[in-house]
Amino acid sequence: MAIAQETVILHGHIIDSLILAKVLDTILMMGGTFDLEEVVIGKTRHEPSRAKILVQASSTDLLAEILRAVQPHGASIERELDCRWEAAPADGVFPDEFYATSHLPTQVRLQGRWIDVERIEMDLGIVVNADKTAARAVPMGDVRRGESVVTGRTGIRVIPLQRPQERDVFSFMESQVSAERPHGHIVADVARRTDLLREGHRNGKPDSKVLLAGGPAIIHAGGRDALAWLIDSGFVHVLFCGNALAAHDMEADLYGTSLGYGLSAGRAVPHGHEHHLRTINRIRAIGSIQAAVESGVIKEGIMAACVKRGVQVVMAGTIRDDGPLPGVITDSVAAQAAMRAAIPGVGLALLVASTLHAVATGNLLPARIPTVCVDVNPAVPTKLADRGSFQAVGLVMDAASFLRDVARELGWKG
Repeated sequence: MAIAQETVILHGHIIDSLILAKVLDTILMMGGTFDLEEVVIGKTRHEPSRAKILVQASSTDLLAEILRAVQPHGASIERELDCRWEAAPADGVFPDEFYATSHLPTQVRLQGRWIDVERIEMDLGIVVNADKTAARAVPMGDVRRGESVVTGRTGIRVIPLQRPQERDVFSFMESQVSAERPHGHIVADVARRTDLLREGHRNGKPDSKVLLAGGPAIIHAGGRDALAWLIDSGFVHVLFCGNALAAHDMEADLYGTSLGYGLSAGRAVPHGHEHHLRTINRIRAIGSIQAAVESGVIKEGIMAACVKRGVQVVMAGTIRDDGPLPGVITDSVAAQAAMRAAIPGVGLALLVASTLHAVATGNLLPARIPTVCVDVNPAVPTKLADRGSFQAVGLVMDAASFLRDVARELGWKG
């Protein structure tokens, strides 16, 4: 017998995006019941719909759990109240009841007005400014003692993603992963979206940058030339990588090897295992990758293309790095902050052949950014989806083949 109830509102394209069905299904699966008090269906594709749902549960605790579960689908409580907040008790510490964000667009109600939360990202808190006119998502380590941190779930609403009008692989916003699915149409859609963003970036349009986060398998598997061409042709604007991708890319330029393996000879070369160390040592002696490119020591490849095209590069180090190269950020918190600072303006993210960088980058991305995760290991896109990046399209294939296929779709003759 229901002893607790609350009325929630859904608004937007809740029919064609299946949001209404998901909310009703969630209520029932969790042991609640519902009455549809009002449903207004938009008559055209562009006209929004609205539903008013009375949610009932056997206890106030169960009702709270149901309301928490339907909130990511955009369900907001009808009786609108301002959000609550408490002062952070210490630097780097949220109040106990802090609201943990998703990566969906989020609003909080302040002084009777719904305010967009800036810099939204999953697994952060929300801080409101002193005069309660703005709110921003903040990592736990960045909050300062006394700042107003949003708590509870009152006065907070999440805006679910709608299916975009473009009918391509990104329209479905699902991260199903299979090694047996054909890749051609996905590659073509990625290339088409990349080309549109390049034109938008040239014309100064917002959110038109392409981000690529890549691992050293790109070099080992033979994707170096294709990626260098994509960067040099203006298709990639931000690069996230570690010490290894940069080191092996420049090793290939200096020695023709990658981790000591001859890229053209197709075999390990004598003393080749030393080449990446000698490469790192040489760049450290010069002082920077940029100086090595500008002086002509490094002539071709991914890092050379980045320097020549002014691509923003964030190199995040790991505990197993040799060297590392100049410019590698060895403090993981500082590396995370540098990656986070490079996200604004990104309109497409390609996560290629790097488990750690794929998951780390996916965690930093708002849900509105279409994402492709490419790896020969299906566990990588699956892990990304499990961490909440449901907007990521998983593609199980060799990294070099993916980059070469995308580049050829865009005009590469290699």
